[in-house]
Amino acid sequence: MSDSPRLRIAPPEFCSDPAIAALFAILPEARLVGGAVRDVLAGRPPADLDMASPLPPDEVVARLKAAGVKSVPTGLAHGTVTAVLPGRTVEITTLRRDVETDGRHAVVAFTDDWREDAARRDFTVNAMSMTPGGSVFDYFGGLEDLRAGRLRFVGEPAARIAEDYLRVFRFFRFFARYATLPPDEATLAALRGAVPHLGGLSVERIWNEVFRILAAPDPRRALALMDELGVLAVAVPEGTDLAALSRTIDAGAPPDPVLRMAALLAGDKLAFSKRLKLSLLDRDRLIAFRAAPLAKPGDGDVVLRRLLAETPAEVLIGRTWLAGAGGRAWDELRRRLRAMTPPVFPLEGRDILALGSPPGPRVGAVLRSARAWWMADGCQADATACLAAARRAIDAG
Repeated sequence: MSDSPRLRIAPPEFCSDPAIAALFAILPEARLVGGAVRDVLAGRPPADLDMASPLPPDEVVARLKAAGVKSVPTGLAHGTVTAVLPGRTVEITTLRRDVETDGRHAVVAFTDDWREDAARRDFTVNAMSMTPGGSVFDYFGGLEDLRAGRLRFVGEPAARIAEDYLRVFRFFRFFARYATLPPDEATLAALRGAVPHLGGLSVERIWNEVFRILAAPDPRRALALMDELGVLAVAVPEGTDLAALSRTIDAGAPPDPVLRMAALLAGDKLAFSKRLKLSLLDRDRLIAFRAAPLAKPGDGDVVLRRLLAETPAEVLIGRTWLAGAGGRAWDELRRRLRAMTPPVFPLEGRDILALGSPPGPRVGAVLRSARAWWMADGCQADATACLAAARRAIDAG
């Protein structure tokens, strides 16, 4: 098969960036690959710029060094070098072919055949490459699939999934963003047949993919299909509520993956967080979103100040979305919460010690008493008034 462009488009704007142009001058044989090409053709700004080169990785490193470009051997065994440019990094991977796979890892050999490299990629829409001048190389019909809204594996679906079972979750991630057509029967059968093997994937990789699925503008079709095929139950055995997620999205909630997970997850939030090893930040947000209380449109400023003294505005707003609360009154409530300055209790333990309270548990008790008075007063009293309340607590014994 001749290696001729399938399409020529206007050079992408980012290729005129001096740093990117210089990189292609150093590696004129290289092309953009994967998501960058897909997103350019879909009319979307690419999130990352990845390049591929027929040169072996040691020669790529040598050329970058000779040109004064710092490189990091991020995955040298698999041919990947990261070029560190002003304000960004670009991964450059030597063309490869798979020698051996075990469902999670691959042994690769380097090649100079662009079609052979494209054949090892997961989906046709991700298997295209492009020169900085806008020449697009498409060996497997990715352009037609992208235009049709069809997500299709390169080659036989079951075989491609068996090479790396994470591709099941990757399928739904790209399906959520690019597909309008349903999968064909061979793809459905391959996805369903892979379910028993998904338990061998690392929980971190599963959460990473679920997170990215939930970040799609509207992930409901993808999640419904995951549920139908049994994939969602593997990722979230604690239980899910697709209707609750749908209400949250319909209310106008932002595409925050953790907020959406809080809507979707019907079971134990802490158990889910521990099992998938969520970061402490994601875990705490997930649990906080489903806690009480809920701010309501009729709440006055005093009530809202008390709520903000205990809970960040972002969490209070998230709870309103999870309640499926849309409309002008709820939008105004969210605007008020964003605009209000969260009140901060003005005393610390050292202030209580300065009043003559001896060190020990009594300091905390006095602080709690003064803070309770401050809350009851609407979280407006200044430090002087709070010190007076603390003095009263001390005197009361």
